[in-house]
Amino acid sequence: MNQDDQADISASTLYIVPTPIGNLGDITQRALAVLNSVDLIAAEDTRHTGLLLQHFAISAKMYPLHDHNEQQKAEHLLAKLQEGQTIALVSDAGTPLINDPGYHLVRRCREAGIRVVPLPGACAAITALCAAGLPSDRFCYEGFLPAKTKSRKDTLQALIEEPRTLIFYESTHRLLDSLQDMVDVWGPQRYVVLARELTKTWENIHGAPVGELLAWVQEVETRRRGEMVLIVEGHKIDTEALPAEALRTLALLQKELPLKKAAALAAEIHGVKKNALYKYALDEQEGDK
Repeated sequence: MNQDDQADISASTLYIVPTPIGNLGDITQRALAVLNSVDLIAAEDTRHTGLLLQHFAISAKMYPLHDHNEQQKAEHLLAKLQEGQTIALVSDAGTPLINDPGYHLVRRCREAGIRVVPLPGACAAITALCAAGLPSDRFCYEGFLPAKTKSRKDTLQALIEEPRTLIFYESTHRLLDSLQDMVDVWGPQRYVVLARELTKTWENIHGAPVGELLAWVQEVETRRRGEMVLIVEGHKIDTEALPAEALRTLALLQKELPLKKAAALAAEIHGVKKNALYKYALDEQEGDK
């Protein structure tokens, strides 16, 4: 890289730098400039990041910062920042801190008054959401489901009436178990999109009711390989099950009260679920726009 690619770097600043989730062409010019200009790159895996830097002919000093050492090493990096050095934080792929290390370092920097500059860039969760064909105006990122069956089912049970689109990451060896648990807890009709190997050669995005999706994944072993994101349709309220009197009461209360308060009072008066009335009112508002 030449001098024209140098970034306008400020001393004592931590830069959060997203890296490609697959296709190297997705890295931004600003990310390259920052990586080429900082004093130090804090990397989840220095070997992995080394290959990225080598590809773009960037020579930089690296420092390992991963899940197992972050809390201890954050103080060391903070000291360097306080001395005036500049540091870029990167993970193996995508945006740091999104199911990747970095939270403890960023928190310590914020507490110490160190400037933190986030760069926009690749994120598998958002990339998958954009192509899923499910509502994206309100969504809930849940990361990885628990590894053990009971904990996983407990988590799914807690989310059974979540109306927002849900986003999960999943690993190759747990995909079938997670899909089966979704069938067991939510039923076979909940719509789920499996986005696999995003931006890579074998990228595949397939959606179906979760019972059908499970069968589809079981048919071919390669369908459960690679980096995966699950986008799940939120719980749909059966508005026909809401009593007409409850809806009329809700409409009257909304004229005088905030929506959440109106829904809570109407639910208490008529003995129906507050969340159902609240979701109904939100859907009505969206329809009026």
